Amino acid sequence: MKPILVVGDCMLDRYWEGAVERISPEAPVPVLQVQRETQRAGGAANVALNLVALGSPVRLLSLVGEDEAGAQLSTLMAQAGIEFDPVRDAALQTTHKIRSVCRRQQLLRIDFEQRPPAHCVRALTDRVLALLPQVEWVLLSDYAKGALAHSTEVLAAAQRHGCRVLVDPKGQDYERYRGAWLVKPNAAELRAVMGAWSDEEELLHKAHELRSKLELEHLLVTLGEHGMALCSRGKACLRMPAQVREVYDVSGAGDTVLATLAHTLSRGLAPEEAVRWANKAAGIVVGKFGTASVSREELGLDAARAANE
Repeated sequence: MKPILVVGDCMLDRYWEGAVERISPEAPVPVLQVQRETQRAGGAANVALNLVALGSPVRLLSLVGEDEAGAQLSTLMAQAGIEFDPVRDAALQTTHKIRSVCRRQQLLRIDFEQRPPAHCVRALTDRVLALLPQVEWVLLSDYAKGALAHSTEVLAAAQRHGCRVLVDPKGQDYERYRGAWLVKPNAAELRAVMGAWSDEEELLHKAHELRSKLELEHLLVTLGEHGMALCSRGKACLRMPAQVREVYDVSGAGDTVLATLAHTLSRGLAPEEAVRWANKAAGIVVGKFGTASVSREELGLDAARAANE
């Protein structure tokens, strides 16, 4: 089976977990006594981890610096069995985030990031273009860190090669995603592009309008506790309620949705059925703390396959 190509902004998520028992004498801030430090892959790397957890082969392309965070990210990918071929350059800083946590509550987040130099983005784009003839499904994980500055060029080439491209978007310039097969904004992202809505009918109208404007086959809007809405070419929008038991952390939930869509679609499921699985996966992953993934067993994919055979 051909690998699914994941391209986008990778990052390292660090968690400093501990106890707070006093206030600093230097300033009115809590003192976190760190008891445990963990590191997880975030952004496009988390999409790749979710795909592997579901059983899909993955090729991951991104940008990392020649630094400790980049080395750690590469180690995490190797441990997961992911083919990771980043553009490495001393001019790059690997995006990493530190979250200080007490009793599963974030106290502070510290971000380290910088815009990548143009020559690094060009090198990444060239690698993507060279790989397109070898894949059928491409995922663009856009966290607005700069890796996907040439998304228009990638999408045009993907169309020529017959690849289906799924996009997790960021920002307000959605023209960059014109011609994608599916784009997956959340409610806030759709609102930033299309304006606010007063009711569900207006929401679905705006979603269909954006899908048509960008010439997409599908637009999937994730609505948090209100579920999802799938708007497809030539069809009425499909609404699904959320399947959430308890919410601990929404970090990376969009990564899980994107990965589940790609995994199920690449195995021949119809978009409507793929969205049902993605909706279920989202309900599971928000019950976990931190950047996380959902396994085939948790999702029940194996049981569903056995029942249909």
